[in-house]
Amino acid sequence: MKKLILEIFILSCIMGCSSTKNMEVNSFSSDEIKRINSADSLTPMRVFKINNKKDSLLLRTKSSYIKPDPNNKALQLFIKRLHTTVIDSMSMGVGIAAPQVGILKNIIWVQRFDKENFPFEVYLNPKIIKYSEDKQTVKEGCLSIPNRTETLNSRAQSITIEYDTMKEEHKTETIKSFTSVIFQHEIDHLSGILYLDHLDKEIRDAKKPKTN
Repeated sequence: MKKLILEIFILSCIMGCSSTKNMEVNSFSSDEIKRINSADSLTPMRVFKINNKKDSLLLRTKSSYIKPDPNNKALQLFIKRLHTTVIDSMSMGVGIAAPQVGILKNIIWVQRFDKENFPFEVYLNPKIIKYSEDKQTVKEGCLSIPNRTETLNSRAQSITIEYDTMKEEHKTETIKSFTSVIFQHEIDHLSGILYLDHLDKEIRDAKKPKTN
């Protein structure tokens, strides 16, 4: 009997740890929930900036998978607040990623300049699975890097991405030109990468001695 009770206890602990792990992977942390629920859907969230040490550390942290769930109220509210933030006059941009407001989940909003009326669309767990060899030269800025823009020469002309929707669909799509740059920029944020990292690499590559 004692052996049976012990086995049940061990099994419960294993299941409990597994459930906790899945919750951490698929859901928001308690701090993130608090940040999300701090205001209604019409209130923008604070944009994290690299000139703030704590903000900068978070912006360099890799985000994690979020389970698409149309019944997740926290997720619904966060998506709305993230959209409110990117279209707000104080932080207006053409795209935004969840870590830019302190939420380390794989969620981005992108303005689709390749579609009629240039709509903003949300993407969950976006991943670039193919880059074109052709490059384009673009000027980039970032909501998290105030008062600075730089010209990059290393963005792919077209990309193929896969992503999830709030309807629990998994999709693949090829995106070209300037809109593809926005996707590349925002997806970089999910890995803790800033556009300045690409600029630094371009500068280093330009300084390397050329070989015949």
